[in-house]
Amino acid sequence: MKFSEHYINDVKPKRPYLTVEILEEIIMNPIKTEIQDDKRIKLWGFSSKYNKYIRIVLLVDGETIHTAFFDRNFKI
Repeated sequence: MKFSEHYINDVKPKRPYLTVEILEEIIMNPIKTEIQDDKRIKLWGFSSKYNKYIRIVLLVDGETIHTAFFDRNFKI
């Protein structure tokens, strides 16, 4: 699994509860996927551990995690 510098330096320290296992699960089985105008990929998945939806944004390569967070506004 690859991570952007932004994720390593800014996101991971603020959200240590988003483990590699949780992120992998969502990437492998997203509930919803969208391509942004800048070609980055948004994925949503549900964490049963936290009972919340998580959004992950991948870089254009489709492999590198740029950000991840609980998405309170996500609707199926």
